[in-house]
Amino acid sequence: MCRCEDVTLHELEDAIRRGHDDIESLKRYTGFATGWCQGKGCVALCARLLVERGGDATRPITPRPPLHPVPLAHLAGLAEIAEDDARAGRPPV
Repeated sequence: MCRCEDVTLHELEDAIRRGHDDIESLKRYTGFATGWCQGKGCVALCARLLVERGGDATRPITPRPPLHPVPLAHLAGLAEIAEDDARAGRPPV
């Protein structure tokens, strides 16, 4: 279910049976949505499973910053432009 953290369907079902019936407690118990993608690939799947099993997925999970900080320029696709500007001696925008 969560490829980044290797959380399986069986592990999620077991956690729900143990009483982790809201999305935040399920995340904290199993570790889904804590990997590199920060839940982009698994939150919807895990929330759907939780609701199908009678749990509550109406409140959002608590986001955490990535373990390795990423410059905003990289996220915006501006890293190469910033590096070119730095090499040319132009001040950052």
